[in-house]
Amino acid sequence: KPHSRPRHTDTRTMLPLLLLLLPAAHGIARLRYTPVLTEEPPLGGQKTASTFVLDQPRCVFKDYGNADIWLVVALDGSRWSSAGQGASRGPCTPHQIPPHPHPLPAAESTFDNTARPGSNETAFQSFPDPVHAYMTLNATLVNYPCPKPAGDITVLRVGSETSCAEDETRPTCNGPLPGPGPYRVKFLALEGSVPVAETLWSMPIMLTEAKSPNTISTTGSGHSAGMIAITTILSILFAILLAGLVAMLVFWSSDSCSGSSTFSKPESVTVRRYNTHHVYDQPASRL
Repeated sequence: KPHSRPRHTDTRTMLPLLLLLLPAAHGIARLRYTPVLTEEPPLGGQKTASTFVLDQPRCVFKDYGNADIWLVVALDGSRWSSAGQGASRGPCTPHQIPPHPHPLPAAESTFDNTARPGSNETAFQSFPDPVHAYMTLNATLVNYPCPKPAGDITVLRVGSETSCAEDETRPTCNGPLPGPGPYRVKFLALEGSVPVAETLWSMPIMLTEAKSPNTISTTGSGHSAGMIAITTILSILFAILLAGLVAMLVFWSSDSCSGSSTFSKPESVTVRRYNTHHVYDQPASRL
């Protein structure tokens, strides 16, 4: 039986390989949910120069009650730049982009779902270079109840923590975003250190860019300087006119007061008593 031993050897060789492929076969669940910016209720600060507001993933991870849910933030692949500088690394090459309804960030093809939150691989303080995507805003299903209770705040503001932005002891800091982007995000559920489910990547999110004072034109409207001069002159004339009216009212008031005192003072009237010398009472003896 010359062939029995080689077959037995092949079986022993295949067994470790099958054990290695078993976790990969199980894989990670990809949920059909795309993170979106909050539209309802309307928010004035939906996007700022360093933050943006997302809807919470309510009822998305309801089958993963023991999982910790993390937000993964990545800079869009066409806008990778070194920290503190604007040098572009160029867009992703086509073979790096897997099938997806929208172009994905470079981090999508390089981000390791098994990377531990809070490690050097996912620290906010090293984003975007050398860390291409960081993990923050961890929560559980307790924080995302389904259905949403009435009156609950159901938004997440990304980039709202300024106190830990440079604190390397807090690598999961939800710090201010380092530039205008665009950014993409996804939610990732971990049970312990094992990834069990993830959402799709969001559409690109571009932040508000603050204009430099040097780029603001003072003659953009063509007549803004003239309007300022006219407004200033009219304001001065109005102030002079108002001061004149006040002075006139004060003068009239004082004049009317002095006139009323002249007429209110009664003239002294002297009543003289006259004696009629030709009329007098005759003594009764003469009658």
